[in-house]
Amino acid sequence: MTIDADGPDRRAVLAAFGGLALAGAPPFTHAGAAGHEADWAWLVGDWDVSHRRLRRRLADDVNWDEFGGRSAVWRTMGGLGTIDDNILDLPGGLYRAAGIRAFDPAAGEWLIWWLDGRNPTRIDPPVHGNFEGEEGLFLGEDVFEGWPIRVRFRWHEIHGPRPHWDQAFSADAGATWEINWTNAFTRTRPTPTPFPVTADHPADFDFLVGRWRVAHRRLKARLAGSRDWEIFDGTLENWPVLGGAGNVGDNLFNRASGPVRGVGIRAFDPASGDWLSWFLDGRTPSIIGAPLKGRFTDGVGVFRNDEIIGGRRVFQRVTWSAITPRSARWEQASSLDGVDWEVNWVSDFDRVG
Repeated sequence: MTIDADGPDRRAVLAAFGGLALAGAPPFTHAGAAGHEADWAWLVGDWDVSHRRLRRRLADDVNWDEFGGRSAVWRTMGGLGTIDDNILDLPGGLYRAAGIRAFDPAAGEWLIWWLDGRNPTRIDPPVHGNFEGEEGLFLGEDVFEGWPIRVRFRWHEIHGPRPHWDQAFSADAGATWEINWTNAFTRTRPTPTPFPVTADHPADFDFLVGRWRVAHRRLKARLAGSRDWEIFDGTLENWPVLGGAGNVGDNLFNRASGPVRGVGIRAFDPASGDWLSWFLDGRTPSIIGAPLKGRFTDGVGVFRNDEIIGGRRVFQRVTWSAITPRSARWEQASSLDGVDWEVNWVSDFDRVG
């Protein structure tokens, strides 16, 4: 990723609400996305899920495990994204995961990522695709046990009473496919409801769950000695995932140039004790950049990352502070030496629900 204060490369963005774009790029629009806001409307809500999974993949195995699960699915970015929170009752023990989807108008396709709660430092490479009638086809590349593979997701009978899905791998560039996972969905509630958090979940971001009105103040030019600020408002809706070891926020920024939307994604890594925070910018929805990492100490959260930009190392810092049941402050700063910091974005949160 690169950070370019007013350039076209919005991968530069680290982080609002865990990585928000620094770029003064065009506003988020629905151009090229018209009609796709409802593509996943059929999946929104709560579901019981029946799973069937091959025990060993790409090993000519014929033994399958059957188990249950649950899924809760929300729309984000005005319908051009979704988040699903999943509980999977594997025979070896329950685990949790989150699915992330976004529509890319430039490519005319959806991208789907997977965040496994057992490995919360990594978001899997996406699959790409679309729907035709009652069927959906999504393809991608990954690595399995050290070998490059192709991955295929298919959705079937999506508007029927029991939509179903299958996953397949190919080790020969798509010439042959092995289906290794299938599941079928039974709706339990049309409106999504967050799953209860676990008793031992890290509570650092519990304060952020809910609906917020946000006042933003953003420096127009970064690391340039500028004092010219842009003032605008916005909203955030945040809910827990991964049993409370993660959370997701749907953001709307009412910029003067037009609305910008994006999704913040966070997950706690118990091995390091750090939170990781990614941001999916609705203007560049094919990219989820590198995360910021950090933790809370005495009620203040500090998260950092750094990048090599134009041959220079640029440090990024995000701070959460002034946290009360009704309010909070988020602040983003940049530095060229890690000592002198320029604050370039300040957001004040006021709870509305």
